[in-house]
Amino acid sequence: MIVVMQPGATQEQIQAVIDRVAEFGFQTKLAPGAERMVIGVVGSPLPDTLKEALERLPGVEEVIRVSKRYKLVSREFYPLDTVIQVRDVTIGGNEVVVIAGPCSVENERQILETARAVKAAGASMLRGGAFKPRTSPYEFRGLGEQGLKLLAKAREETGLPIVTEVLSAQHVDLVAEYADLLQIGARNCQNYLLLEAVGRAKKPVLLKRGMAVQIEEWLLAAEYIVAQGNEQVLLCERGIRTFETFTRNTLDLNAVPAVKHLSHLPIIVDPSHGTGRWFMVPAMMLAAVAAGADGLIVEVHPNPDHALSDGAQSLTPENFAAVMPKLAAVARAVGRSLRGVATAEPSLSPAD
Repeated sequence: MIVVMQPGATQEQIQAVIDRVAEFGFQTKLAPGAERMVIGVVGSPLPDTLKEALERLPGVEEVIRVSKRYKLVSREFYPLDTVIQVRDVTIGGNEVVVIAGPCSVENERQILETARAVKAAGASMLRGGAFKPRTSPYEFRGLGEQGLKLLAKAREETGLPIVTEVLSAQHVDLVAEYADLLQIGARNCQNYLLLEAVGRAKKPVLLKRGMAVQIEEWLLAAEYIVAQGNEQVLLCERGIRTFETFTRNTLDLNAVPAVKHLSHLPIIVDPSHGTGRWFMVPAMMLAAVAAGADGLIVEVHPNPDHALSDGAQSLTPENFAAVMPKLAAVARAVGRSLRGVATAEPSLSPAD
Protein backbone atom coordinates (compact mmCIF):
# COMPACT_ATOMS: atom_id res chain seq x y z
CA MET A 1 0.00 0.00 0.00
CA ILE A 2 1.24 3.52 -0.78
CA VAL A 3 0.02 6.82 0.59
CA VAL A 4 0.31 9.75 -1.81
CA MET A 5 0.47 13.04 0.07
CA GLN A 6 -0.93 16.28 -1.33
CA PRO A 7 1.53 18.82 -2.78
CA GLY A 8 2.69 21.00 0.08
CA ALA A 9 1.78 18.50 2.79
CA THR A 10 3.43 19.52 6.05
CA GLN A 11 5.93 17.48 8.05
CA GLU A 12 3.33 17.19 10.81
CA GLN A 13 0.83 15.67 8.36
CA ILE A 14 3.45 13.22 7.08
CA GLN A 15 4.34 12.25 10.64
CA ALA A 16 0.66 11.72 11.44
CA VAL A 17 0.50 9.12 8.64
CA ILE A 18 3.63 7.39 9.95
CA ASP A 19 2.22 7.32 13.48
CA ARG A 20 -1.16 5.98 12.33
CA VAL A 21 0.50 3.17 10.40
CA ALA A 22 2.59 2.32 13.47
CA GLU A 23 -0.58 2.06 15.57
CA PHE A 24 -1.72 -0.73 13.24
CA GLY A 25 1.62 -2.51 13.73
CA PHE A 26 3.17 -1.79 10.32
CA GLN A 27 6.22 0.11 9.09
CA THR A 28 6.66 2.89 6.55
CA LYS A 29 9.18 3.78 3.84
CA LEU A 30 9.42 7.37 2.60
CA ALA A 31 9.91 8.24 -1.08
CA PRO A 32 10.24 12.02 -1.44
CA GLY A 33 9.26 13.23 -4.91
CA ALA A 34 9.76 16.50 -6.72
CA GLU A 35 6.21 17.66 -5.93
CA ARG A 36 4.86 15.37 -3.23
CA MET A 37 5.80 12.77 -0.65
CA VAL A 38 4.92 9.11 -1.21
CA ILE A 39 4.80 6.86 1.85
CA GLY A 40 5.00 3.09 1.44
CA VAL A 41 3.29 0.92 4.04
CA VAL A 42 5.19 -2.31 4.73
CA GLY A 43 3.47 -5.43 6.00
CA SER A 44 0.95 -8.13 5.22
CA PRO A 45 -1.95 -8.49 5.28
CA LEU A 46 -2.91 -4.83 5.27
CA PRO A 47 -6.52 -4.42 6.45
CA ASP A 48 -9.09 -2.27 4.71
CA THR A 49 -9.57 -0.42 8.01
CA LEU A 50 -6.00 0.93 7.71
CA LYS A 51 -6.69 2.23 4.20
CA GLU A 52 -9.84 3.94 5.44
CA ALA A 53 -8.06 5.43 8.46
CA LEU A 54 -5.28 6.86 6.31
CA GLU A 55 -7.66 8.34 3.74
CA ARG A 56 -9.25 10.44 6.50
CA LEU A 57 -5.99 12.08 7.60
CA PRO A 58 -5.25 15.71 6.61
CA GLY A 59 -2.77 16.08 3.76
CA VAL A 60 -3.46 12.64 2.25
CA GLU A 61 -4.39 12.77 -1.42
CA GLU A 62 -4.77 9.07 -2.20
CA VAL A 63 -4.16 5.61 -0.73
CA ILE A 64 -3.38 2.93 -3.31
CA ARG A 65 -2.95 -0.82 -2.88
CA VAL A 66 0.07 -2.25 -4.70
CA SER A 67 -1.24 -4.73 -7.27
CA LYS A 68 1.98 -6.70 -7.85
CA ARG A 69 2.67 -9.94 -5.96
CA TYR A 70 6.07 -8.52 -5.13
CA LYS A 71 5.49 -5.41 -3.04
CA LEU A 72 8.69 -3.98 -1.60
CA VAL A 73 10.74 -4.26 -4.80
CA SER A 74 7.93 -2.91 -6.99
CA ARG A 75 8.22 0.50 -8.59
CA GLU A 76 4.56 0.97 -7.64
CA PHE A 77 5.65 0.82 -4.01
CA TYR A 78 8.82 2.90 -4.37
CA PRO A 79 8.92 5.04 -7.52
CA LEU A 80 12.50 6.27 -7.14
CA ASP A 81 15.55 4.31 -8.30
CA THR A 82 17.35 2.51 -5.50
CA VAL A 83 21.05 3.31 -5.24
CA ILE A 84 23.33 0.79 -3.53
CA GLN A 85 26.59 1.69 -1.84
CA VAL A 86 29.34 -0.97 -1.73
CA ARG A 87 32.22 0.66 0.12
CA ASP A 88 33.10 3.64 -2.12
CA VAL A 89 31.25 2.28 -5.18
CA THR A 90 27.76 3.52 -6.01
CA ILE A 91 25.55 1.24 -8.12
CA GLY A 92 22.32 2.50 -9.62
CA GLY A 93 23.26 6.12 -10.19
CA ASN A 94 24.44 7.80 -13.38
CA GLU A 95 27.74 5.89 -13.48
CA VAL A 96 27.96 2.41 -15.02
CA VAL A 97 30.04 0.08 -12.82
CA VAL A 98 32.16 -2.85 -14.01
CA ILE A 99 32.92 -5.83 -11.76
CA ALA A 100 35.64 -8.12 -13.10
CA GLY A 101 37.77 -11.06 -12.05
CA PRO A 102 38.16 -14.82 -12.40
CA CYS A 103 35.40 -17.37 -12.05
CA SER A 104 37.35 -19.07 -9.26
CA VAL A 105 40.13 -18.01 -6.94
CA GLU A 106 42.85 -20.54 -7.75
CA ASN A 107 45.93 -19.26 -5.94
CA GLU A 108 47.45 -16.05 -4.61
CA ARG A 109 49.40 -15.18 -7.73
CA GLN A 110 46.39 -15.61 -10.01
CA ILE A 111 43.98 -13.47 -8.00
CA LEU A 112 46.49 -10.69 -7.30
CA GLU A 113 47.60 -10.53 -10.93
CA THR A 114 44.01 -10.37 -12.11
CA ALA A 115 43.01 -7.77 -9.51
CA ARG A 116 45.86 -5.47 -10.52
CA ALA A 117 45.03 -5.85 -14.22
CA VAL A 118 41.29 -5.21 -13.98
CA LYS A 119 41.81 -2.21 -11.72
CA ALA A 120 44.31 -0.72 -14.16
CA ALA A 121 41.74 -1.14 -16.94
CA GLY A 122 39.01 0.64 -14.96
CA ALA A 123 37.10 -2.05 -13.07
CA SER A 124 35.45 -0.81 -9.87
CA MET A 125 35.05 -4.14 -8.08
CA LEU A 126 36.69 -7.57 -8.02
CA ARG A 127 34.79 -10.82 -8.45
CA GLY A 128 36.07 -14.30 -7.62
CA GLY A 129 34.56 -17.56 -6.42
CA ALA A 130 35.74 -19.16 -3.17
CA PHE A 131 32.81 -21.59 -2.92
CA LYS A 132 31.82 -22.84 -6.37
CA PRO A 133 28.62 -24.71 -7.31
CA ARG A 134 29.61 -27.12 -10.07
CA THR A 135 27.47 -29.41 -12.20
CA SER A 136 29.86 -32.30 -11.54
CA PRO A 137 31.05 -33.08 -8.00
CA TYR A 138 34.47 -33.95 -9.46
CA GLU A 139 35.18 -30.46 -10.84
CA PHE A 140 37.10 -27.78 -8.94
CA ARG A 141 34.76 -26.39 -6.30
CA GLY A 142 36.84 -23.57 -4.87
CA LEU A 143 39.31 -22.99 -2.06
CA GLY A 144 36.70 -22.19 0.58
CA GLU A 145 37.81 -19.85 3.35
CA GLN A 146 41.35 -19.76 1.97
CA GLY A 147 39.89 -18.28 -1.21
CA LEU A 148 38.07 -15.65 0.86
CA LYS A 149 41.34 -14.72 2.54
CA LEU A 150 43.04 -14.31 -0.84
CA LEU A 151 40.21 -12.08 -2.03
CA ALA A 152 40.62 -9.96 1.10
CA LYS A 153 44.35 -9.69 0.37
CA ALA A 154 43.60 -8.53 -3.18
CA ARG A 155 41.21 -5.92 -1.81
CA GLU A 156 43.84 -4.72 0.64
CA GLU A 157 46.37 -4.27 -2.17
CA THR A 158 44.12 -2.76 -4.85
CA GLY A 159 41.30 -1.14 -2.88
CA LEU A 160 38.70 -2.97 -4.99
CA PRO A 161 35.58 -4.11 -3.07
CA ILE A 162 34.98 -7.84 -3.52
CA VAL A 163 31.95 -9.87 -4.52
CA THR A 164 31.82 -13.60 -4.01
CA GLU A 165 29.15 -16.27 -3.92
CA VAL A 166 27.57 -17.78 -0.82
CA LEU A 167 26.12 -21.25 -1.34
CA SER A 168 24.26 -22.04 1.86
CA ALA A 169 22.65 -20.35 4.83
CA GLN A 170 25.32 -21.92 7.04
CA HIS A 171 28.05 -20.03 5.14
CA VAL A 172 26.45 -16.57 5.20
CA ASP A 173 28.22 -15.30 8.32
CA LEU A 174 31.58 -16.62 7.13
CA VAL A 175 31.33 -15.10 3.64
CA ALA A 176 29.92 -11.83 5.00
CA GLU A 177 33.01 -11.54 7.22
CA TYR A 178 35.15 -11.14 4.09
CA ALA A 179 32.92 -10.02 1.20
CA ASP A 180 31.56 -6.55 0.48
CA LEU A 181 28.79 -7.84 -1.80
CA LEU A 182 27.20 -11.26 -1.29
CA GLN A 183 26.35 -13.09 -4.52
CA ILE A 184 23.45 -15.50 -4.84
CA GLY A 185 24.11 -17.62 -7.91
CA ALA A 186 21.64 -18.75 -10.54
CA ARG A 187 21.22 -22.20 -9.00
CA ASN A 188 20.20 -20.65 -5.68
CA CYS A 189 17.92 -17.93 -7.03
CA GLN A 190 14.91 -19.66 -5.45
CA ASN A 191 16.65 -21.08 -2.38
CA TYR A 192 14.33 -19.21 -0.05
CA LEU A 193 16.07 -20.11 3.21
CA LEU A 194 19.34 -18.76 1.78
CA LEU A 195 17.59 -15.63 0.51
CA GLU A 196 16.18 -14.94 3.97
CA ALA A 197 19.59 -15.57 5.55
CA VAL A 198 21.36 -12.98 3.36
CA GLY A 199 18.46 -10.63 4.02
CA ARG A 200 19.22 -10.84 7.72
CA ALA A 201 22.96 -10.34 7.09
CA LYS A 202 22.36 -6.67 6.21
CA LYS A 203 25.10 -6.67 3.57
CA PRO A 204 24.49 -5.75 -0.09
CA VAL A 205 23.33 -8.71 -2.16
CA LEU A 206 23.77 -9.50 -5.86
CA LEU A 207 20.92 -11.79 -6.93
CA LYS A 208 21.47 -13.65 -10.19
CA ARG A 209 18.50 -14.75 -12.24
CA GLY A 210 17.95 -18.49 -12.35
CA MET A 211 18.42 -20.20 -15.69
CA ALA A 212 14.71 -21.05 -15.96
CA VAL A 213 13.26 -18.27 -13.80
CA GLN A 214 10.70 -15.82 -15.14
CA ILE A 215 11.12 -12.11 -14.39
CA GLU A 216 8.24 -12.06 -11.89
CA GLU A 217 9.72 -15.09 -10.07
CA TRP A 218 13.09 -13.33 -9.98
CA LEU A 219 11.56 -10.21 -8.44
CA LEU A 220 9.69 -12.38 -5.92
CA ALA A 221 13.05 -13.93 -4.99
CA ALA A 222 14.38 -10.41 -4.37
CA GLU A 223 11.29 -9.76 -2.25
CA TYR A 224 12.40 -12.53 0.13
CA ILE A 225 15.62 -10.61 0.81
CA VAL A 226 14.02 -7.18 1.13
CA ALA A 227 11.27 -8.57 3.38
CA GLN A 228 13.98 -9.35 5.95
CA GLY A 229 14.85 -5.66 6.11
CA ASN A 230 17.75 -5.66 3.64
CA GLU A 231 16.95 -3.17 0.88
CA GLN A 232 20.42 -3.37 -0.69
CA VAL A 233 19.61 -5.80 -3.50
CA LEU A 234 21.21 -5.73 -6.92
CA LEU A 235 19.70 -7.86 -9.70
CA CYS A 236 21.90 -9.65 -12.26
CA GLU A 237 20.75 -10.94 -15.66
CA ARG A 238 23.08 -13.80 -16.62
CA GLY A 239 21.24 -15.56 -19.41
CA ILE A 240 18.46 -18.12 -19.43
CA ARG A 241 18.30 -21.64 -20.80
CA THR A 242 16.59 -21.94 -24.19
CA PHE A 243 16.73 -24.39 -27.10
CA GLU A 244 19.88 -22.70 -28.46
CA THR A 245 23.10 -24.69 -27.97
CA PHE A 246 25.71 -22.52 -29.67
CA THR A 247 25.84 -20.26 -26.62
CA ARG A 248 25.98 -21.46 -23.03
CA ASN A 249 22.80 -19.50 -22.26
CA THR A 250 20.64 -16.96 -24.06
CA LEU A 251 21.43 -13.50 -22.71
CA ASP A 252 18.04 -11.88 -22.13
CA LEU A 253 18.70 -8.15 -22.53
CA ASN A 254 14.92 -7.68 -22.58
CA ALA A 255 15.20 -8.12 -18.82
CA VAL A 256 17.04 -4.81 -18.42
CA PRO A 257 14.24 -2.44 -19.53
CA ALA A 258 11.64 -4.84 -18.10
CA VAL A 259 13.18 -4.68 -14.63
CA LYS A 260 13.65 -0.93 -14.89
CA HIS A 261 9.92 -0.63 -15.61
CA LEU A 262 8.74 -3.03 -12.91
CA SER A 263 11.20 -2.44 -10.08
CA HIS A 264 13.29 0.28 -8.46
CA LEU A 265 16.24 -2.09 -7.91
CA PRO A 266 19.41 -1.62 -10.00
CA ILE A 267 20.29 -4.29 -12.56
CA ILE A 268 23.61 -5.45 -13.96
CA VAL A 269 24.40 -7.94 -16.74
CA ASP A 270 26.74 -10.94 -16.83
CA PRO A 271 27.73 -11.43 -20.49
CA SER A 272 30.27 -14.13 -19.60
CA HIS A 273 27.68 -16.66 -18.40
CA GLY A 274 25.17 -15.17 -20.81
CA THR A 275 27.19 -16.34 -23.81
CA GLY A 276 29.78 -18.84 -22.59
CA ARG A 277 32.12 -17.74 -25.38
CA TRP A 278 34.77 -15.10 -24.73
CA PHE A 279 34.71 -13.57 -28.22
CA MET A 280 31.03 -12.68 -27.79
CA VAL A 281 31.49 -11.03 -24.39
CA PRO A 282 32.73 -7.57 -25.57
CA ALA A 283 29.77 -7.11 -27.93
CA MET A 284 27.31 -8.05 -25.19
CA MET A 285 29.03 -5.70 -22.76
CA LEU A 286 28.35 -2.82 -25.15
CA ALA A 287 24.80 -3.96 -25.81
CA ALA A 288 23.99 -4.26 -22.10
CA VAL A 289 25.04 -0.68 -21.39
CA ALA A 290 23.09 0.54 -24.42
CA ALA A 291 20.03 -1.29 -23.03
CA GLY A 292 20.32 0.63 -19.75
CA ALA A 293 22.18 -1.73 -17.42
CA ASP A 294 23.65 -0.15 -14.30
CA GLY A 295 26.74 -2.30 -14.56
CA LEU A 296 28.45 -5.47 -15.71
CA ILE A 297 30.07 -8.47 -14.07
CA VAL A 298 32.70 -10.00 -16.34
CA GLU A 299 35.06 -12.96 -16.02
CA VAL A 300 38.73 -12.15 -16.58
CA HIS A 301 41.61 -14.63 -16.19
CA PRO A 302 45.33 -14.14 -16.88
CA ASN A 303 45.52 -17.51 -18.63
CA PRO A 304 42.05 -18.72 -19.67
CA ASP A 305 43.35 -21.87 -21.36
CA HIS A 306 44.53 -23.11 -17.96
CA ALA A 307 41.64 -21.81 -15.84
CA LEU A 308 40.18 -24.32 -13.39
CA SER A 309 36.66 -23.14 -14.27
CA ASP A 310 34.96 -21.20 -17.08
CA GLY A 311 38.08 -20.52 -19.12
CA ALA A 312 36.15 -20.57 -22.39
CA GLN A 313 34.11 -17.50 -21.41
CA SER A 314 36.90 -15.54 -19.70
CA LEU A 315 38.54 -12.49 -21.24
CA THR A 316 42.28 -12.02 -20.98
CA PRO A 317 43.36 -8.82 -19.19
CA GLU A 318 44.38 -7.44 -22.60
CA ASN A 319 40.95 -8.09 -24.15
CA PHE A 320 39.26 -6.62 -21.09
CA ALA A 321 41.37 -3.45 -21.24
CA ALA A 322 40.65 -3.06 -24.96
CA VAL A 323 36.87 -3.02 -24.56
CA MET A 324 36.69 -0.62 -21.60
CA PRO A 325 37.18 2.64 -23.59
CA LYS A 326 34.51 1.47 -26.04
CA LEU A 327 32.21 0.79 -23.12
CA ALA A 328 32.83 4.32 -21.87
CA ALA A 329 31.84 5.67 -25.31
CA VAL A 330 28.55 3.73 -25.27
CA ALA A 331 27.81 4.92 -21.74
CA ARG A 332 28.38 8.51 -22.83
CA ALA A 333 26.14 7.99 -25.88
CA VAL A 334 23.22 7.04 -23.61
CA GLY A 335 23.80 9.92 -21.20
CA ARG A 336 25.84 8.10 -18.59
CA SER A 337 29.49 7.62 -17.69
CA LEU A 338 31.69 4.60 -16.99
CA ARG A 339 33.18 4.66 -13.53
CA GLY A 340 36.96 4.53 -13.62
CA VAL A 341 37.43 5.16 -17.35
CA ALA A 342 38.00 8.47 -19.11
CA THR A 343 35.54 9.18 -21.93
CA ALA A 344 37.71 9.35 -25.02
CA GLU A 345 36.44 8.94 -28.58
CA PRO A 346 37.35 5.34 -29.56
CA SER A 347 35.85 3.21 -32.29
CA LEU A 348 32.79 1.37 -31.01
CA SER A 349 33.64 -1.89 -32.81
CA PRO A 350 33.73 -4.69 -30.20
CA ALA A 351 36.24 -6.71 -32.21
CA ASP A 352 39.88 -6.64 -31.12
